[in-house]
Amino acid sequence: MFTVHTAYVVVTLITACLNAAVAVADLVKAPFVLATSGEVGVPSAWLPYLGALKAAGAVGLLLGLLGIRPLGIAAAVGLVLFFLGALAAHVRARVFHNIAFPMAFFAFAAATLTLVVVAG
Repeated sequence: MFTVHTAYVVVTLITACLNAAVAVADLVKAPFVLATSGEVGVPSAWLPYLGALKAAGAVGLLLGLLGIRPLGIAAAVGLVLFFLGALAAHVRARVFHNIAFPMAFFAFAAATLTLVVVAG
């Protein structure tokens, strides 16, 4: 039977994997990351820091799954705020052709946050 706890585990694992993958892309300054950051006005010098934040969020989510619930909640909150900022950067720069990506990351982070609180 599919329970709220199962949904929490599945969604959190997906969110952590997505953020870990994009953190690596930030850290290696993948071409698509450089293009997007340039379009929205984020200096490429910020990319290692942004990648580190996403990686920390992914690790925090995993540690939350392993029983450190407050850290999981903090990581989910941090990722929600991070991607809210990413969405704001896209809107401010009027870059809408690829806004679905930060929107999807925001949605997964928000779903994770909701589920960690409900599954509590």
